[in-house]
Amino acid sequence: MTQQEVINQESNEESNKESSAELVTMSIGGQMFGIPVLQVHDILGRQKITPIPLAPSEVAGALNLRGRIVTAIDVRRRLNMPPLEDGDEGMSVVVGLDNELYSLIIDKVGEVITFSSDLFERVPSTLDPRWREVAAGIYRQEEGTLVLLNIERLLNLSQAAA
Repeated sequence: MTQQEVINQESNEESNKESSAELVTMSIGGQMFGIPVLQVHDILGRQKITPIPLAPSEVAGALNLRGRIVTAIDVRRRLNMPPLEDGDEGMSVVVGLDNELYSLIIDKVGEVITFSSDLFERVPSTLDPRWREVAAGIYRQEEGTLVLLNIERLLNLSQAAA
């Protein structure tokens, strides 16, 4: 292989990385969701959550993560889904926004998957309005549709109350 071919191959690999998205996948109520892997700080098992009086209904409470107070958001409630069955655990994905940490309470975490930007589609108008409000787009795959969450809009609880 010539030096030019090596340079071209490396350039193609870099452009493929730029035209793809690495997402942490998660399941909520049987639906697959994803968030960019670079926005994820931690993945936690079930945590002890302290309720916060007078907080919006989507705020499950607060938890202590290595000395930092983290606001826990019930994503099922935020998306207008029924609560988890009694006895089902659930997990937390910790994300950051504006130098604050938030724990997104979900059913379970999947894996990190790289999606080609060719598979990305805009948010369809047929998506549930509550989901459309927090979605950045979708990825269609053989197993079903993955909804890409926009963390900033998901955590905008004042918009959820409106």
